[in-house]
Amino acid sequence: MLHDITPRITSELKVFPGDTPPSREVLLDIDRGDHITLSTLRGTVHLGAHVDAPSHYTPGGDSIEAFPLDRVLGPCQVVDVSGAIIETEEGRLVVSGPWIEGLETPRVLLRTGTHPDPDRWSEDFAGLSAPLVEELAERGVLLVGIDTPSVDPPSSKALPAHQAFARTGVSILEGITLAAVPEGRYELIALPLPLEGFDASPVRAVLREVSS
Repeated sequence: MLHDITPRITSELKVFPGDTPPSREVLLDIDRGDHITLSTLRGTVHLGAHVDAPSHYTPGGDSIEAFPLDRVLGPCQVVDVSGAIIETEEGRLVVSGPWIEGLETPRVLLRTGTHPDPDRWSEDFAGLSAPLVEELAERGVLLVGIDTPSVDPPSSKALPAHQAFARTGVSILEGITLAAVPEGRYELIALPLPLEGFDASPVRAVLREVSS
C-alpha cells in the first residue's frame, strides 16, 4: 500500500510570503479546438513537498541536480512529535523530547501537526532546534522530513536549523503531509528533478508500507 504525502499543487497552495505561488498558463487547449493541450507552470521550486539543495542555505553549496538520490529513497520512520514541541525564550516553537531514542532508520519524517492545511498560511508552525539536528546526525540520520514549510520558524533570519543541516550534511525534505499516516516504518520515495543550478525541487513524496 502507498501513502501519498504530497500536498496537491493548486493555485490555492500557500508558499512563503514573497515567494512565487503556483499558477498555470494554458497555451493550447484541446477542449477549445486546439490539436493538443499545452500548459506552462510558474512557481517557486520550494513548492509543496520539496527537497532543499545545499545551495539554498550554504554559500557555494551544491544545487539540486547534484542531490544524492539515495537520501530520498529507502527505509524511513514516521514519528509523531506533536507532544514534544516547546516554546523557546525567543518565542520560537521547536521540536524536542525523548522520541529520538526510538529511531531505527536513516530517514525520519516528523509529524508536528502545526501546519495542518497547506492551502492556509500560518506563522506558528514548529521548526527544529540546531542541537536536535546535530543529535540526529550523530545517530546516523541522513534525511529529516517535516510536515511544515520549513525546518526553521518563518520569522527566523539566522536559520539555525538550516545551518545545522549544513554543518552535519543531513538532507531536508519539507512540506509533506503526514496527518493520515500512522507512525511506523516505511519505504520513502521522494525524488527531486535535476533542475540545474536551482536551490530546491518539488517532489512527489510517497511512502510504501513494508512488512514488519
